[in-house]
Amino acid sequence: MIRRNLMRLLALFFFGLTASMGAQNAPSTTDVQSDRKDLRQDRRDLNNDRKDIHADQRDLSKDRADRNKDARDINKDQKDIAKDRRERNQDLKKGDTADAAKEQKDINRDKRDLTKDRRDLRADNRDIRKDKKDLHGDRKDARKDRKDIRHDRRDIHRDRKGA
Repeated sequence: MIRRNLMRLLALFFFGLTASMGAQNAPSTTDVQSDRKDLRQDRRDLNNDRKDIHADQRDLSKDRADRNKDARDINKDQKDIAKDRRERNQDLKKGDTADAAKEQKDINRDKRDLTKDRRDLRADNRDIRKDKKDLHGDRKDARKDRKDIRHDRRDIHRDRKGA
């Protein structure tokens, strides 16, 4: 009696083991479906990363244009200050203090413009650095998403072939 129960238990164990091995070799539809779902999500992520890359490139270009404009303004203000100083000094040599006072006001206004333009230049350089970091991060995310897509496609192929 014990031997017969032991044989039945051994037979059940053997059948269960072979059934589970057969189930592992057959492709599971849930695995393929989940891999396809992952693939779709990775493609969406990649498209969003591409949009972010283009937006960051656009921002970077605009910030560089602003920086170049501010650099031109700085040069113009420095030239204006030098010209106004020359005119002020000539007016003082002539003894015309009223015109010299006007030139001094122009100098002071140009100095204020110069400090404002330098502040803008620093802000633009800061924006450029930030945009470069964002662009690098988005490119890194896009590389990761392309790698994930490649792996998901490989997994789908393996699941369908039963490898």
